[in-house]
Amino acid sequence: VSGYWNKTMTLYGTKFGDTVAKPLMTITYAYNNYGDPKGYGTSIVSTINGSTTTKVQQQVCTTSTVKNFSSLPSGAITQTSGSKKYVTTCADTFYPSNGAGAVIDVSQMDNLYLQMDVPSGSPKVLKSNDPTTSNRLYIGTSTTTMPEVATGQTVDIFTAVPCGQPGYQAWEDGGNPVPADVSNADFFYTVQGKCDFNQRPSNTVLTQ
Repeated sequence: VSGYWNKTMTLYGTKFGDTVAKPLMTITYAYNNYGDPKGYGTSIVSTINGSTTTKVQQQVCTTSTVKNFSSLPSGAITQTSGSKKYVTTCADTFYPSNGAGAVIDVSQMDNLYLQMDVPSGSPKVLKSNDPTTSNRLYIGTSTTTMPEVATGQTVDIFTAVPCGQPGYQAWEDGGNPVPADVSNADFFYTVQGKCDFNQRPSNTVLTQ
């Protein structure tokens, strides 16, 4: 996750027989205010069960200014702006340490949708089931092959979650006009479904 704007993505689900969607998990992001061109910060992945919220993963990204890009740690992100050189490193922590991220049982869900809240954005609320904002969602098979949802579409999250293999999704939070290449997106995550015989995901895992 990156960008200057704080944001929260929430997965909502409506159980069979219910009429009100309830939150199942969130990914929250807070910018570290360092001032580099892209902007990085801290992301927290949590599951929600009724009134109980449980942190399952945290990613802390730290940015510094360097004289050159030699002897960088593995996975370091480099940026240049004018005469300044920036290096960002990110560290992931799982809770528990052998955890797999947010594991969500969706077998009893009739409907699912994703909502991105961006207090500083315009619009401030993006939804996968809202045809006026779903075009800010990218869905694909790799980190580089993620086509943008066409304008005017309502996304079926059950269909968007692949069975037994990683799927990739991203959001453009409103800082850039769409349509735009996925490289402009700020919010990336992977998702995988454990599916029953009818190929409907019964268990969904989201990992920051």
